[in-house]
Amino acid sequence: MIKLGILGYPLGHSLSKVMHEAVMKELGLQGTYDILETEPEDLIQKVKDIKRFGYQGFNVTIPFKVPMTMMIDDFDDLANIAGCVNTVKVLPDKSLKGFNTDVYGFKAAFSAEQNKLISGKKASIIGTGGAARAAAIGLCSLGISEIDFYTRNIVNASNMVNFLRSQFLTVRFNLKQIQSLADLSDTYILVNASPIGMRGKAMDLMPVEPKVLKTMPLTAIVYDIVYNPRKTLLIKSANECGLETIDGCEMLIHQGAKAFEIWTGQKPPISVMKIALLDSLAK
Repeated sequence: MIKLGILGYPLGHSLSKVMHEAVMKELGLQGTYDILETEPEDLIQKVKDIKRFGYQGFNVTIPFKVPMTMMIDDFDDLANIAGCVNTVKVLPDKSLKGFNTDVYGFKAAFSAEQNKLISGKKASIIGTGGAARAAAIGLCSLGISEIDFYTRNIVNASNMVNFLRSQFLTVRFNLKQIQSLADLSDTYILVNASPIGMRGKAMDLMPVEPKVLKTMPLTAIVYDIVYNPRKTLLIKSANECGLETIDGCEMLIHQGAKAFEIWTGQKPPISVMKIALLDSLAK
């Protein structure tokens, strides 16, 4: 019996359960994928319970991707560079190994043509949390030359940006106040790595105004990591501006597939995960 789950707060938007249980059924595996909604003050106790109740692994989402690192015994290379985890494997001795499959999922959403388009260009990322770190690492590995981070709290984000500078010496990193986001004429990919636009949180909001999107080059890409709803206001507005877009579904599917492989040793059929996700979003 496989026991998996997702740890975060709140989790009303999460569709990971739908994907992973569809895959287990397809592969003939008995198991569950549980929604482990946990308030921040209960995180330490919840992780103890996960170990005690025999879970093989779990995903980590907002707001625990960075705090969870304090409870991890070992990291894979990507989690080490990112300084955050979104996938944890519970080993037989109950120690925890942390992974960052968000980086893998983020990159998997790009086509070869899109890779070429952004190589050597400038990116802008809204947010400086765990998802933003994964996006930055993915973009650096795809050959981006410069990244502007837009945040509400520059002081809190400084350590993260300085660490990225130490890891990617050929990439220029800039930290800016979100209020200064007015001109994206030199940005060839804009990534929303914040929860703005997410169902149940800020679905009726956009992280950037339409007039700012209109300053982007016509060949630019807008990538929203929010997947529920699939077509966020940001995606809709970018399409209306004639910009190419990438929604958060592909990132979710591919990071989930990588996590499932880490936990079970089996490669899941991507098509099954995608159908289950899209069916659920359509309801």
